[in-house]
Amino acid sequence: MGRADYEIEGFQTPPGEIVASGEIWMAAKDLNQAFGWVNLQLTTDDGRILQVRLSGNRLDPRSDAAHPDIGGHLPSASQWRR
Repeated sequence: MGRADYEIEGFQTPPGEIVASGEIWMAAKDLNQAFGWVNLQLTTDDGRILQVRLSGNRLDPRSDAAHPDIGGHLPSASQWRR
């Protein structure tokens, strides 16, 4: 769809699973198209493939930001910046 900037925070759940959420920024027209996709992926500059889920309804179609849930090839807990 296009290039995106993002900020992701990771969390480790009690069974040891890594989950993440954050904010993603991209051109408003591209972001509007991304809502509703089931298998949306973000490929990072270092080659990780992350699963992105944009839940909820788009409140402002002119906005270039959204709050996704992130999964996929996330770093281990020890690799997250603190």
